[in-house]
Amino acid sequence: MTADTSPLPVEPRLGHLLARVHARLARASALALARHGVDGQELAVLAVLACGEPLSQVEAAGRLGVDRTTMVALIDGLEDHGLVVRRRNVQDRRKNIVGLTPYGEECLRHAEGARLAAERRFLAPLGEETAATLLRALQVLVAEDRGRE
Repeated sequence: MTADTSPLPVEPRLGHLLARVHARLARASALALARHGVDGQELAVLAVLACGEPLSQVEAAGRLGVDRTTMVALIDGLEDHGLVVRRRNVQDRRKNIVGLTPYGEECLRHAEGARLAAERRFLAPLGEETAATLLRALQVLVAEDRGRE
Protein backbone atom coordinates (compact mmCIF):
# COMPACT_ATOMS: atom_id res chain seq x y z
CA MET A 1 0.00 0.00 0.00
CA THR A 2 1.18 3.48 -0.75
CA ALA A 3 0.50 6.46 1.40
CA ASP A 4 -1.90 9.00 -0.01
CA THR A 5 0.16 12.14 -0.57
CA SER A 6 -2.56 14.20 -2.20
CA PRO A 7 -3.15 17.55 -0.45
CA LEU A 8 -5.94 17.72 2.08
CA PRO A 9 -9.03 19.61 1.03
CA VAL A 10 -9.19 23.17 2.37
CA GLU A 11 -12.27 22.61 4.53
CA PRO A 12 -10.79 20.66 7.48
CA ARG A 13 -7.83 23.02 7.93
CA LEU A 14 -8.10 24.85 11.24
CA GLY A 15 -6.89 28.23 9.98
CA HIS A 16 -9.32 28.17 7.08
CA LEU A 17 -12.24 27.18 9.30
CA LEU A 18 -11.41 29.82 11.91
CA ALA A 19 -11.12 32.50 9.23
CA ARG A 20 -14.49 31.58 7.70
CA VAL A 21 -16.22 31.41 11.09
CA HIS A 22 -14.67 34.75 12.11
CA ALA A 23 -15.88 36.38 8.88
CA ARG A 24 -19.44 35.12 9.46
CA LEU A 25 -19.44 36.25 13.09
CA ALA A 26 -17.99 39.64 12.13
CA ARG A 27 -20.79 40.16 9.59
CA ALA A 28 -23.47 39.13 12.11
CA SER A 29 -21.97 41.40 14.78
CA ALA A 30 -21.65 44.34 12.37
CA LEU A 31 -25.33 44.05 11.46
CA ALA A 32 -26.34 43.86 15.12
CA LEU A 33 -24.17 46.84 16.12
CA ALA A 34 -24.92 49.11 13.14
CA ARG A 35 -28.12 50.48 14.67
CA HIS A 36 -26.14 51.51 17.75
CA GLY A 37 -23.58 53.50 15.75
CA VAL A 38 -20.51 51.50 16.79
CA ASP A 39 -18.50 48.66 15.36
CA GLY A 40 -16.98 45.72 17.19
CA GLN A 41 -13.66 47.41 17.86
CA GLU A 42 -15.34 50.55 19.20
CA LEU A 43 -17.59 48.44 21.41
CA ALA A 44 -14.53 46.65 22.79
CA VAL A 45 -13.02 50.04 23.69
CA LEU A 46 -16.21 51.08 25.48
CA ALA A 47 -16.27 47.78 27.38
CA VAL A 48 -12.64 48.14 28.49
CA LEU A 49 -13.22 51.72 29.60
CA ALA A 50 -16.22 50.58 31.65
CA CYS A 51 -14.08 48.20 33.71
CA GLY A 52 -14.42 50.39 36.80
CA GLU A 53 -10.92 51.79 37.08
CA PRO A 54 -9.62 54.91 35.34
CA LEU A 55 -7.52 54.00 32.30
CA SER A 56 -5.20 56.00 30.13
CA GLN A 57 -5.31 55.56 26.36
CA VAL A 58 -2.10 53.53 26.56
CA GLU A 59 -3.48 51.24 29.27
CA ALA A 60 -6.69 50.68 27.31
CA ALA A 61 -4.66 49.94 24.17
CA GLY A 62 -2.63 47.38 26.10
CA ARG A 63 -5.72 45.60 27.37
CA LEU A 64 -7.12 45.40 23.86
CA GLY A 65 -3.84 44.51 22.19
CA VAL A 66 -3.93 47.43 19.76
CA ASP A 67 -1.17 49.88 19.02
CA ARG A 68 -1.21 53.42 20.39
CA THR A 69 -1.91 55.06 17.04
CA THR A 70 -4.97 52.88 16.48
CA MET A 71 -6.19 53.63 19.99
CA VAL A 72 -5.86 57.38 19.46
CA ALA A 73 -7.95 57.10 16.27
CA LEU A 74 -10.57 54.98 18.05
CA ILE A 75 -10.79 57.37 21.00
CA ASP A 76 -10.98 60.36 18.64
CA GLY A 77 -13.96 58.80 16.85
CA LEU A 78 -15.72 57.84 20.06
CA GLU A 79 -15.11 61.31 21.46
CA ASP A 80 -16.48 62.92 18.28
CA HIS A 81 -19.70 60.93 18.80
CA GLY A 82 -19.99 61.95 22.45
CA LEU A 83 -19.35 58.45 23.81
CA VAL A 84 -16.09 59.12 25.69
CA VAL A 85 -14.29 62.05 27.24
CA ARG A 86 -10.59 62.61 27.82
CA ARG A 87 -9.31 64.35 30.91
CA ARG A 88 -5.87 64.91 32.34
CA ASN A 89 -4.63 62.45 34.93
CA VAL A 90 -4.15 64.50 38.10
CA GLN A 91 -1.24 62.25 39.19
CA ASP A 92 0.54 62.38 35.81
CA ARG A 93 -0.41 65.32 33.62
CA ARG A 94 1.29 63.70 30.61
CA LYS A 95 -1.46 61.06 30.51
CA ASN A 96 -5.06 61.34 29.46
CA ILE A 97 -7.62 59.33 31.36
CA VAL A 98 -10.48 58.24 29.13
CA GLY A 99 -13.94 57.64 30.49
CA LEU A 100 -17.41 56.95 29.22
CA THR A 101 -19.97 59.72 29.03
CA PRO A 102 -23.51 58.92 30.18
CA TYR A 103 -24.38 58.53 26.48
CA GLY A 104 -21.41 56.16 26.12
CA GLU A 105 -22.64 54.07 29.05
CA GLU A 106 -26.09 53.85 27.47
CA CYS A 107 -24.62 52.95 24.08
CA LEU A 108 -22.47 50.26 25.69
CA ARG A 109 -25.48 48.68 27.44
CA HIS A 110 -27.60 48.54 24.30
CA ALA A 111 -24.83 47.60 21.87
CA GLU A 112 -23.47 44.92 24.21
CA GLY A 113 -26.95 43.42 24.45
CA ALA A 114 -27.21 43.38 20.66
CA ARG A 115 -23.74 41.82 20.35
CA LEU A 116 -24.56 39.13 22.87
CA ALA A 117 -27.85 38.29 21.14
CA ALA A 118 -26.09 38.04 17.76
CA GLU A 119 -23.41 35.81 19.29
CA ARG A 120 -26.06 33.52 20.83
CA ARG A 121 -27.86 33.24 17.48
CA PHE A 122 -24.55 32.49 15.79
CA LEU A 123 -23.67 29.73 18.27
CA ALA A 124 -27.20 28.27 18.48
CA PRO A 125 -26.58 25.46 15.96
CA LEU A 126 -23.96 24.02 18.35
CA GLY A 127 -26.28 23.75 21.33
CA GLU A 128 -25.53 25.35 24.70
CA GLU A 129 -23.09 22.73 25.99
CA THR A 130 -20.97 22.59 22.83
CA ALA A 131 -20.99 26.38 22.50
CA ALA A 132 -19.79 26.73 26.10
CA THR A 133 -17.06 24.14 25.46
CA LEU A 134 -15.93 26.03 22.35
CA LEU A 135 -15.74 29.32 24.26
CA ARG A 136 -13.74 27.71 27.08
CA ALA A 137 -11.34 26.13 24.58
CA LEU A 138 -10.78 29.45 22.83
CA GLN A 139 -10.17 31.13 26.20
CA VAL A 140 -7.49 28.54 26.97
CA LEU A 141 -5.77 29.26 23.65
CA VAL A 142 -5.91 33.02 24.25
CA ALA A 143 -4.52 32.59 27.78
CA GLU A 144 -1.73 30.42 26.38
CA ASP A 145 -0.87 33.16 23.89
CA ARG A 146 -0.82 35.80 26.65
CA GLY A 147 1.59 33.69 28.66
CA ARG A 148 4.11 33.87 25.82
CA GLU A 149 4.06 37.65 25.46
